[in-house]
Amino acid sequence: MGLFKKNPFGHILFLKRWLIRILGALTHRRFKGFNKLEIDGSEVIRELPDTNVLFVSNHQTYFADVVAMFHVFNASLSGREDSIKNIGYLWNPKLNLYFVAAKETMQSGLLPKVLAYAGSVSIERTWRAEGKEVQRQVKMSDVSNIKKALDDGWVITFPQGTTKPWKPIRRGTAHIIKKNKPIVVPIVIDGFRRSFDRKGLRIKKRGILQSMEIKKPLDIDYENDTIEQIVEKLEFAIEQHPSFLKVIPQKELQKEEELNKERQWRY
Repeated sequence: MGLFKKNPFGHILFLKRWLIRILGALTHRRFKGFNKLEIDGSEVIRELPDTNVLFVSNHQTYFADVVAMFHVFNASLSGREDSIKNIGYLWNPKLNLYFVAAKETMQSGLLPKVLAYAGSVSIERTWRAEGKEVQRQVKMSDVSNIKKALDDGWVITFPQGTTKPWKPIRRGTAHIIKKNKPIVVPIVIDGFRRSFDRKGLRIKKRGILQSMEIKKPLDIDYENDTIEQIVEKLEFAIEQHPSFLKVIPQKELQKEEELNKERQWRY
């Protein structure tokens, strides 16, 4: 029976383990080879409990960001210090690791469906669908699935809900934090937008220095902090608060504008 043991979402763990091993082996050189991933904070990962941990991060590509986190988390748990050298850490990956993603994105092709089996908690966007602005009610089944994933393990979410920088934090993330009281670990990434296409599947440029900073868990008063206060803490933690715009060099802002124009032309 152990061979067919399933997680709370009905995914067979034996199959999930092999999917992570294979996908990890195929993607490793994207972060240590074609490009270099600089990591800071792997000791934070090793200090966390096995369940009810929510990682919040800025977002730069659909898939490369979360794939890099799967590498970094498993390497850190295997004792590597800010490194993903030697992919032996993939042999026994953390299987109760999930990421929140839009359902339409995870159903957009064979590879996204494979990635979904490896750990997606798919939800329906309440603000956008098929490239258009919409207004929908939050599905209670989506909220329930995120809780189910937190009860089982760790969850990665991108609270801006988009790969564009400086967009506001979605309040839904703050509601999830107040309701489930998880340990909230901020992550700040950079370089992925320059090295991959928007989906994070195609290497756009080689020799790019990518970075991932894993910060100490946030200090949140689950009972007394308001939704607005939690949202502000998240904005500062993942360095997406409007005040950060004042300290970014003009050249960096111009680079972001050029990249956004390039994306609009392509997509």
